[in-house]
Amino acid sequence: MQYPPTELVLNKQGQVYHLALSPDQISTKVILVGDQDRVNLVASFFDSVEHSSQHREFVCKTGMYNGKRVTALSTGIGTDNIDITINELDALVNIDLKNRKDKASFTSLDLIRIGTCGILHPEIPVHAYLLSTHAYGLDNIAHFYEIDETEEEKAIHAAINEQVDLPPLVKPYLISASAEIQAKLKSDKTYTGITVTSSGFYGPQGRQLRLKNKTAELNDQLTAFHYNDLKIVNFEMESSALFALGHSLGHNCGTICLGIANRPTKQFSEGYKSQMLELIQYVLDRI
Repeated sequence: MQYPPTELVLNKQGQVYHLALSPDQISTKVILVGDQDRVNLVASFFDSVEHSSQHREFVCKTGMYNGKRVTALSTGIGTDNIDITINELDALVNIDLKNRKDKASFTSLDLIRIGTCGILHPEIPVHAYLLSTHAYGLDNIAHFYEIDETEEEKAIHAAINEQVDLPPLVKPYLISASAEIQAKLKSDKTYTGITVTSSGFYGPQGRQLRLKNKTAELNDQLTAFHYNDLKIVNFEMESSALFALGHSLGHNCGTICLGIANRPTKQFSEGYKSQMLELIQYVLDRI
């Protein structure tokens, strides 16, 4: 199959359109961050930097860390940007951009999101590390692709649907993080559980300013959820699309977040740069 220029969109340099990257400019180990400025925080740990670029919100630096080649890439906020990022990263390693055809051999990427999040349990402290076992997507990205839930995912999804009331037009999905990535990042420093990926920051996460929302009881229901040994631990805005698209394309995907807002206790971090730097090094040492 040859991908036409309207489907596989490239810039004048023959790079993928939005990321503006060429295949030799990325590693198979990719740290994904939402904030553009966080790329420089990741790269500050590199022993050397071989590539730096920016196109729109997509900032990229590739370099060496303790003998490992690593790429740090910003995605911007939201699952719509994750849709762009994952498709274009996959194209970089698995499509011959010149001939517009799939490569003969497949390359799997390790895609690890380092983000910030809201905490859903009062006992989890601000600045804790929250490691996602699954993502419960309140967005609609996965519904545009042929992605099926496993039997385990269906069971967890059904349990959430029984215990959580969402607005009737919201059609969530449940997807697992990579077991391999979880094993690398899990330690006595991490709190593990299901991550809720929201399509917005305010109403979709139960926040209400002047505009009344339909999710006033959502957070309490998410906090109360339990199924076997699983609970829902946090809110963020990217992981469901990362796990759904990345896993379906054959990549290893995971998310670890720094909790900066405890929603039940109403506590918000007064500053977290040093804690974010510690989390970045924690991840770099383990991938």
